Amino acid sequence: MLKVVPYLADFCKKIDIKKLKFSLCFRLMFFFVVISAIVWGIAGYISYKETRESIDEFFDTYQLALSRQLAAADWSAVSQNTQDVTDKLIKNVENADDDDDAIGFAIFTRDGKMIFHDDENGKYFPLNTTAFGTFVNERLEREGDKWRLLRLYSADGRYIITVGQELEYREDLAMDIVEEFLTPWLFGFIFLLLSIAGLTYFEFRPLKKLAASINNRSADDLAPVNMDNAPIEVKPLIGAMNHMFQKITNLLKRERSFISDSAHELRTPLTALKIQLEIAQMADDDAAMRQQALDKLQKGIERAERLVEQLLALSRLEADNGHYDNVEILNWNEICSHLIDEYRLMVKNKTIILEADDKAQPPFSTGNHILTALLIRNLLDNAVKYSPENARITLKIADGKFTVTNSDTVVNENILQRLTERFFRPAGQKETGSGLGLAITERIAELYHCQLVFANTDEGFAVTIQAKEEI
Repeated sequence: MLKVVPYLADFCKKIDIKKLKFSLCFRLMFFFVVISAIVWGIAGYISYKETRESIDEFFDTYQLALSRQLAAADWSAVSQNTQDVTDKLIKNVENADDDDDAIGFAIFTRDGKMIFHDDENGKYFPLNTTAFGTFVNERLEREGDKWRLLRLYSADGRYIITVGQELEYREDLAMDIVEEFLTPWLFGFIFLLLSIAGLTYFEFRPLKKLAASINNRSADDLAPVNMDNAPIEVKPLIGAMNHMFQKITNLLKRERSFISDSAHELRTPLTALKIQLEIAQMADDDAAMRQQALDKLQKGIERAERLVEQLLALSRLEADNGHYDNVEILNWNEICSHLIDEYRLMVKNKTIILEADDKAQPPFSTGNHILTALLIRNLLDNAVKYSPENARITLKIADGKFTVTNSDTVVNENILQRLTERFFRPAGQKETGSGLGLAITERIAELYHCQLVFANTDEGFAVTIQAKEEI
C-alpha cells in the first residue's frame, strides 16, 4: 500500500486542473458526485427527522405506560431496605448496566421526600410540583444533560411518580438507525461511482480511436470517416465531419482547376501581347503596320484586363464562401436600367432592342447590390455580344424569375450543358471573352439559393434565374 502512494502523488501532479474543467468525462463525474451527494444528504436528513419522530413517539408511549404502572402500585410499604434489595437484584442481571440512560424513574412523597428510584438516574430527578400530567424537557444538575420527564400523581394521590429519559439517548439512537440505513447506500454509491468512471472511460474509447485515426491521416486524405460501428450519439458529429471533408475536397478541386485554367488562359493573351509588341518594334518607318499592331495591342490589353477582372471576381466569390451582406433591399428595375444605359452605344451599333419588365416578384429581393449587378451584367454582356444584328433582347422579371431572352438565337443542345464551365467557349466564336461570365453568374445565383436554367424557346435562347425549389 505504501508503494502505491508515490505513484498516486506523481499522478496528481501531472493532472492539469485547468484542462480538467474542459473534460466531458470529468464534468460528468463531478456533477454526478455533487448531485448524488446532495440527494444522499437530503435523504439522510429526511430519514433522520422521520426516525427521530418515530423514536420520540415510541419512547413517549413507553414512558406513559411505565408511569401508569408505577402510579397503580402501592408505595406505602416501601422502605430503604426495599431499595437496597432491588438494587442488588438488578445488579446481578446480565448486561444490567447497558443503556442506563434509556429510562429512569423516582417516587416522591407529597412533601418532596424520595422513597424509591431506579438507582441509576432517577435519584437525580428534581421534584417539580408545577409540571404535572405533561412531558417537559429539563436539565439535571448532575451533568447538565437534558432529560424528557413525565410527572403523575399515584392512584391514591399520596405520591408523585416521575419517569424520564435522556434526550441525547434518543438522538444517538436515531443517528445509529440512520447510519445503519445509509451506510450500505454509501458503499453502494462509491461502487456505482467507480463503475460509472470505468464505463465512461470504456465508452469514450471510440472518440479516442476516431481522434487517433484522423490525426494519423495524411494532409491530402479527406476520405469520409467510416461510421458503421460508431455510437449513435457520435454519428451526427462524424456525419458533420464527413460533410466538411466533402466541402473541403470540392473546394480544393475547384481551386486546383481554377489555378490550372487561369494559368492556361492568361498565357494566351500574354503571348499575343508580346507578339504585337514585337511587331510594333519591327515596324520601323511603316506607320500603318505600327498602328495596326498598337490597335491589336490595345485590344489585347483590354481583353487581358477583362480576364483578370473576371478571375478576381470568381476568386473572391470562392474565397468568401458566400458570406455577404444579404439585408440590402434590391431594386431590380433600377439596376437593369443603369446597365441598359451602359450598353446603349453597343446596342445602337448592332441595332439590338432591349426591354425590361418589372411587374412581378424577382428571384430574390434582398442581397448584395454589387453582386446582383454583376449577375445581370454578365447575362446582358453575353446577350449583346453573341446576338446577331437586328435581334431582340428582353429582360423580364415575372413569377419570381429573371429571364434574359435572345431572339433569333439557338444554342446546340450539347453545348447547353457546358455553358457554366469555367473557360469554356464554343468553337467558332468571333467575339472575344474569357469563358468565366456564366460561371460567375451561376456562383452568385447559388449564394441566393437560385440556379441558372438554359433553354431554346419559341422566342429565342433564354437564360433564367430561379429558386432551386421551383425546379
